[in-house]
Amino acid sequence: MPLGPVGMGTSSSVSILVLDAGGTPRRWIDVEEAVGYYYKRQVAWDLGEHAFTLRGGVNRATGERSTLTLRSIVAVRGDCSRRARFEHTPALTRSMLFARDRFICAYCGGRFRPGDLTAEHVQPQSRGGRCTWTNLVSACKPCNLRKGNRTPEQARMPLLYVPYVPSLHEAFILRNRRILADQMEFLMAGVPATSRLHAADGMAAAI
Repeated sequence: MPLGPVGMGTSSSVSILVLDAGGTPRRWIDVEEAVGYYYKRQVAWDLGEHAFTLRGGVNRATGERSTLTLRSIVAVRGDCSRRARFEHTPALTRSMLFARDRFICAYCGGRFRPGDLTAEHVQPQSRGGRCTWTNLVSACKPCNLRKGNRTPEQARMPLLYVPYVPSLHEAFILRNRRILADQMEFLMAGVPATSRLHAADGMAAAI
């Protein structure tokens, strides 16, 4: 029996973490899309402390109301076809860059709002610097202006941290601002120890 509106204890803002049957993260989806996997019996297994119950109509014969309980992390059968999509370097965006750097300026160490940060080229573009994860850092506008068209050495502005390419698990954390605690725990288990997400103050939310 088709399920109706989301029942008590669920939220339209919740994202479900989809894995392949081997446990590799594939994408974020909403609760309604996750229902489709359960309904088609494509869920190989699920886990997570958060459970969401959806309620459908009432069976005329038994008087019982149909329900479906799903969890915050689901592994889907036959999802290996999407593997190639996540084996390459994560797409570089300003929001992902600022999240990777925890909204901290690489030169002065201050924490800023996204609107007060710039994507700063360590090696200036005029000198062959490229728009890559390893050549971009978050910088406040005053520091960006002060550094200008120079290298950190020339400007006497040493980097406070080294830019790097986020891992698969880290990229999933960076692209979702509403991660549940159990999803975060699962993803953090696959984040390299060298990642700044392991810093004492953890992943900083956008101010």
